Amino acid sequence: MRRVVEPELLDELPAADPRATGSRSDLRRLNSILGHDDILSRSFDDHLDEASFRSRPLRVAELGAGDGRLLLRLARRVSALGLTAQVTLLDRQNVVSAETRCAFTALSWSVESVANDVFAWLEQPFPAVDMMFANLFLHHFQDKLLTALLRLAAARTNLFIACEPRRSPFTLTASRWLRLIGCNAVTRHDAVVSVRAGFVGHELSALWPADNQWQLSEQSAGFFSHCFIAKRND
Repeated sequence: MRRVVEPELLDELPAADPRATGSRSDLRRLNSILGHDDILSRSFDDHLDEASFRSRPLRVAELGAGDGRLLLRLARRVSALGLTAQVTLLDRQNVVSAETRCAFTALSWSVESVANDVFAWLEQPFPAVDMMFANLFLHHFQDKLLTALLRLAAARTNLFIACEPRRSPFTLTASRWLRLIGCNAVTRHDAVVSVRAGFVGHELSALWPADNQWQLSEQSAGFFSHCFIAKRND
């Protein structure tokens, strides 16, 4: 399948539009069904040296964070290890609820919600973060823009983890049946568009900056997803 990037409806709707709030609820369920919580948690466990963050908070950023609840679920899992963190949730719309902020605080994780364009944010000077996440976000960009985004991210983090749709006929067929689990029209439209814009093979590795500083890992994950990890060499 040729990669095709098209606009998604959720990106164009006002945050308070009932169709948007319904679609964000659908996405929370889909993240669970797709196993993205587990995929990101395993990637965290496999690639982060926990001992390095016993004396200071972990610095974490999520690109295209939406309502922040996916990262909150990860925080609940890893906080049991005694880790604290400073979290930046980046999205074009600020849809992080007071309840979600309080839940982070209860884990001793400080949280900052930033409503900004990803390029504008990454181009600003700020201390490098230890870990950067992107969940169902990178597929929104054509290769040229995605190459620029990944170059900026590589300059700002030591560990980058992305979980994206896998572009395949099987995943595309499955995306057309989301009505059966109650997803609304926005989600059903965007799911098909997302799969067509997804990734296979080592497409993201090919767009990551080519140098000797990084260990790259890229593979299918679960039945429908694609995982990319870039870890800076010690």
